Amino acid sequence: MTDPENLRRIAAAFNLAAQAHTGQTRKGAAAEPYVNHVADVAARLAQSPAVTDDLLIAAILHDVVEDTAHSLDEIIQRFGPEVAGYVAEVTDDMSLPDAERKRRQVEEAPRKSDGAKRIKLADKASNIAALADSPPHFWDRARKRRYLEWAREVVAGLRGVDPLLEGAFDRESTRAESVLDD
Repeated sequence: MTDPENLRRIAAAFNLAAQAHTGQTRKGAAAEPYVNHVADVAARLAQSPAVTDDLLIAAILHDVVEDTAHSLDEIIQRFGPEVAGYVAEVTDDMSLPDAERKRRQVEEAPRKSDGAKRIKLADKASNIAALADSPPHFWDRARKRRYLEWAREVVAGLRGVDPLLEGAFDRESTRAESVLDD
């Protein structure tokens, strides 16, 4: 059972993520609040028997540095170097073009720590579920299919660390495939 101090840290991470992502929405037609994605990633990761409190906190914060004005230094100060290390591993360099960021995710996936791999598996499963449930209205079928195939390439490099999370991604991938084929 999580001790009270770690429960406070988890709550503080959700609070920071909710504040940091205020006003941001998912790209999907439903335009749901972005923090729903954060909660989904954390819930998916929490299913893994290998989850730790620091890993869960990092999952909650996984997009804070990438998508907001918050820094890794702030994450270190508030949540410690282990959490910040995971966040750093899953944060894209937003100064790079989109195609280069995508290429790097595929290339770097096998070299990530086991914890970062678990976060990425939960993140990719969440993104593919969103693709099936509420795809961006401005994406045509070909773009949706390219995203699905790219996500599968990333996940191929993450495999071997967590069968439960890998299976969850595979189920979402299969579901998205069937939706795209309709």
